[in-house]
Amino acid sequence: MTERQRRQRGAAVLSGIVAGVCVCAAGCSATGRAAEDGRAGDPVEILHRAADALVEAGTSKARTSMEMAAGGTRVTIRGEGVYDYRRQLGELKVLLPQDPSGASEHRPITELLAPGALFMKNRGAGVPADKWVRVETATLSDGNLVTGGATDPFAAAEVLRGTRTATYVGRTEVAGTAVRHYRGTADLAVAARDASAGGRDSLRAAAKGFATARVPFDVYLDDEGRIRKIRHRFSFLNGRGADDGRGERAAKDANDPKDTNDPKDGHGGPGGHGGPGGRPRQAVAVASTTLLYDFGAPVEVRLPAADDIYAGRIAEG
Repeated sequence: MTERQRRQRGAAVLSGIVAGVCVCAAGCSATGRAAEDGRAGDPVEILHRAADALVEAGTSKARTSMEMAAGGTRVTIRGEGVYDYRRQLGELKVLLPQDPSGASEHRPITELLAPGALFMKNRGAGVPADKWVRVETATLSDGNLVTGGATDPFAAAEVLRGTRTATYVGRTEVAGTAVRHYRGTADLAVAARDASAGGRDSLRAAAKGFATARVPFDVYLDDEGRIRKIRHRFSFLNGRGADDGRGERAAKDANDPKDTNDPKDGHGGPGGHGGPGGRPRQAVAVASTTLLYDFGAPVEVRLPAADDIYAGRIAEG
């Protein structure tokens, strides 16, 4: 082989190597992007498992925000606390908006969340300051997804068990954490069927009580599949007519009962009824946002003793 032939052969081999590296780099890059965007697989299946990822995480801190709009009135209720997903126990301090007059703010309501029950302290309505009100969440027309002014964090996750359609929106950040954003619609009846024993009855009640069992949502999962942020959009019709509603009346409003224009009031909110003879039913839109962070944080929730639970009549206002 002549020197010229050797040089030509070497150049051909080198060109082949370079071309191979470029193809591999391009292919690997495309594959990497595809893996990054679709690493978690089918969005519907991913979201069905989101509640289980929280159970594996154990505990977290939580912030909540609930925005309600009805008849031109809009209110926002905020909460903050901790949650134990394995025991399905949580504690939130819920801050209510100002009175319509703007004269003063309500004291924060302490809420204890437990399977099938909601406990509230400092809720007013004639309840002594040192007593708790206990409500069976399955008796509430919204299953306590709205009534307490904050959606139970684990219930919020279990709604996703009913995901029917979902799309992957893309990568973003929530409070400095890299997350994947998904958007979809869940069916509360399906969620109730697949929910944990502690949340099944409440979700079943919500499926029947809301204007529609379909719940649009946006959710942001971290790389472990844990929910970092979730936003639901609920819709219900108030003014149900003159019904009994004893369980609902017990939690008729975590607000001052005199504020009957508040969509959470027992006469106009999800746990309410129309006045005597009924009222025209009015659509109420609720956007509930839950932010979860500091996974593994210590959580100690003690439910009230029987003697600490108020057994008297709740003021109607």
